[in-house]
Amino acid sequence: MSHHSVINETGKESFSVRSYLPPLLAIVIGTFMVILDSTAVNVALPTWVRDFGVSLQTIQWSVTAYTLALSTVIPLAGWLSDKFGPKRVFLCSIAFFTIGSILCAFAQTSGQLIIFRIVQGLGGGMVSPIGMAMVYRLAPPDQRGSIIGMLGIPMLLAPALGPVLAGWLVEYVSWHWIFWINLPIGILGIWIGIKHLPAFPVEGKPSLDVVGMFLGPAAFACLTYGFSEAGMGLASSRALLGLSVGAVLLVLFVISCLLQRHPLLELGVFRSSQFTFGILTSWFMQTALFGTVLLFPLLLQQVKQLGALTTGLYLLPQAIGSMIFMPLAGRWFDRVGVRPPLTIGMLLICGGLFTMSLVGTDHEPAFIMIILFALGSGMGLSMMSLNTYVLNATPPHLVSRVTPLTSASQQVVSSFAIAGFTGYLSSRIKINLEGAFPAESHTEASIAAFSDTFWLAACIAGLGLLLSLFLKKKIDP
Repeated sequence: MSHHSVINETGKESFSVRSYLPPLLAIVIGTFMVILDSTAVNVALPTWVRDFGVSLQTIQWSVTAYTLALSTVIPLAGWLSDKFGPKRVFLCSIAFFTIGSILCAFAQTSGQLIIFRIVQGLGGGMVSPIGMAMVYRLAPPDQRGSIIGMLGIPMLLAPALGPVLAGWLVEYVSWHWIFWINLPIGILGIWIGIKHLPAFPVEGKPSLDVVGMFLGPAAFACLTYGFSEAGMGLASSRALLGLSVGAVLLVLFVISCLLQRHPLLELGVFRSSQFTFGILTSWFMQTALFGTVLLFPLLLQQVKQLGALTTGLYLLPQAIGSMIFMPLAGRWFDRVGVRPPLTIGMLLICGGLFTMSLVGTDHEPAFIMIILFALGSGMGLSMMSLNTYVLNATPPHLVSRVTPLTSASQQVVSSFAIAGFTGYLSSRIKINLEGAFPAESHTEASIAAFSDTFWLAACIAGLGLLLSLFLKKKIDP
């Protein structure tokens, strides 16, 4: 009997939430720390340009290099978990990330910072997929939605809190503390993990897919690099080179995975139509949501002329909406299946993005806060439902291999979406200044461009809503 269960009056095992909280807390702390850091550093970029005396293009490599390292190690998470056990790999990943954070805090040049951010990324890439796989294995099938809903709170809260915390630290303390705060968080996560995370049995000795080990990380790294460069201009030679090489490597990687008996990523799970519909729906939703995540701070800062810290505070309603509705969606999912929470969530996302396409200069930032709350609520309802549905559609023995697949694809989809929407926004501003608004101010041209971009995102979310109608109401895990 699992130490997370108790015997009820009928003599059967029943789930004890209290006994589950300590191991969940270890996973939450590790996941929260990595996601928080990923979003927090964006606020410090202008400060690094000034302190290190380099161009913005140079210091942006501190973000790009981190993302590349992150996407490179994600495909290895499943094999390493099967080989050494998820608890050991998870705790080592947190330790590696924490060490990288300390090195970043000591960085004296932009070059050192970029190298140390790579160390951070190599540690942080496996935290989320391994953490999700452990939650799946710990949670009883009939409680899985509720438990994954609890895990999802920090995954959605961290991106909203990151800019607020970083804005305050950069403005009133020092940018070094963006990294120093990871030291106590990392130590706490490791201590709780050592004490409370169960040591999952390692079944056999998985063979290493050597070909996939090189092709997979290289493909994801090249694609992420290409999408990052595409944000500065889709036709740039570096963007085209990265996307072209990445696409070729990805095709070779897919062929290799389909031919291997024990592939690095288990692509055979796509034979399940319900898994395929679930993952495709999540990609549309992630494109609409993560692609617009940079648009809101840009709108508030460039058009509404708000400061960095104030902008971060205005973004909080999105996190609050997610925090409220994600646990509710988990319990709802366990009772009625995926359809009701996912449909309402996707409707909120579509409605919120469509309403944002109507926002003009006469609307106050408070109006945007209401829209952000609706988006956060929709995100909490739909993301938790989809994550649990996809895992339930996965054969249990493949879960440790599928969570890296979903994490890696999310990283690539998010990079593509951010680059695509940013490039589309820039092109619309340029077109408006040259054509539709030649006599108008740059602000008017920008407002029209933001409206067009949010309209595009709403249409993509609408496609995800249509696709979600093909999902089965409930899958027996």
